[in-house]
Amino acid sequence: MMNSRPSRRGLMAGAAASLAAPRLARAQEPRYPTQSIRFVSPYPPGGGTDVTARIISPAMGEFLGQPIVVDNRPGAAGAIGAAEVARAAPDGYTVLVDALGHVVNPFVLRGLNFDYASFVPVSQLTLLAQAMVTSPNTPGNDLAGFIAYAKSRGGSLAYASSGTATGSQLASVLFLREAGLDLVHVPYRGGSAVLPDVISGNVAFAFSTVNTATNLVRDGRLKALAIASDQRVAALPNVPTMAEAGFPAVVVDEWNGMFCPPGTPRRIVDRLYAGVRHTLQIQAVKDRFAATGARIVGSNPEEFARFVAERLEATGRLVREAQITVD
Repeated sequence: MMNSRPSRRGLMAGAAASLAAPRLARAQEPRYPTQSIRFVSPYPPGGGTDVTARIISPAMGEFLGQPIVVDNRPGAAGAIGAAEVARAAPDGYTVLVDALGHVVNPFVLRGLNFDYASFVPVSQLTLLAQAMVTSPNTPGNDLAGFIAYAKSRGGSLAYASSGTATGSQLASVLFLREAGLDLVHVPYRGGSAVLPDVISGNVAFAFSTVNTATNLVRDGRLKALAIASDQRVAALPNVPTMAEAGFPAVVVDEWNGMFCPPGTPRRIVDRLYAGVRHTLQIQAVKDRFAATGARIVGSNPEEFARFVAERLEATGRLVREAQITVD
C-alpha cells in the first residue's frame, strides 16, 4: 500500500520555500530611489512652503542617497503645481510639498481636473501659527479691549488678509463670527503687502504668520493680541492663544506637508517618511525651522491622513457658512 503522508524531507523543503518566498519577493522589488527626486513647491520662491522644502531637501537627499531638487510651480493658489504632481507617475520621483491651500482649494476653485483627496499623504512637516495683529495706536491692549473698540465703531472698520480664501482670511472670518463683529474685508496680494496698512491703522487688524510679524511686534510697530493656534509660540511668549482669550474655536494654522501622486506604493511612501523622520531630528534642521517660527511636526502617513481629513471637513464647513468664493 502506498504511503499518502508527505515525507519529512518534503515538509522541510516546503517550509523552506515558504520562508524564502517573502525574501525573494523583496529582492525582486526595484530599489528606491535610484535617481534624483523632485519636490514640487506650488508657490513662488521665498514663501513658507518653498523655504520648508529647501530646508529639508539636502539632508533628506543625503539619507535617501539621491539628490533632491526643489521645483517651484506657482499659480492658481497652488493648484497648478498640485495638478502636475497629480498627473506624475506614482514612482516616488515627483513629490508635492503643499500648504493650507491643499484643504481650501477643493472648496473655492472651479474646474479642477484632479482630486486633492486622491494624493497619498506622507507627513505633515511643520505648523506655523498666525498672530492677530493691529496698530500700536488701536485702542485696547488685549483682545477684549479690541472687541469693545470695534463694537463701538458700529461696523465701520475694515480688516486685511493676504488674499481671499487664504489662512489669513479664514482665521479672520472665524474670529469675527465668534466675537460677533462685522468688519469689511480688504484682500491683498500676499502677506507682506498687508502689514504696512495695519501699522498705519488704515485697516483695523490682520492675521499674520508669526515669522512675518514677530520682529515688527518686538520693535513696537505692531501689537499682537492673540495666537490662532493651540499653544503659545516661543517667539512671542507673552501673547495668549485665542483659547486663552476666550475663543477656543479660532484655530487656523498655516502648515506644510508632503504628498505623493495617487497610487504610489506604500513601500515608497514609507521610505520617504523614513527620510522625513531622520531629517527632522537633525539639530541644524531644527535650528533653521526655529528661526522661521515654525513648529516641527513630522507625523507618520496615518496621522497626516487624519489631519488632512479633519482639516478638509472643518475648512469646507467654514467656507460654505461664510460663503467665501474666489472670483
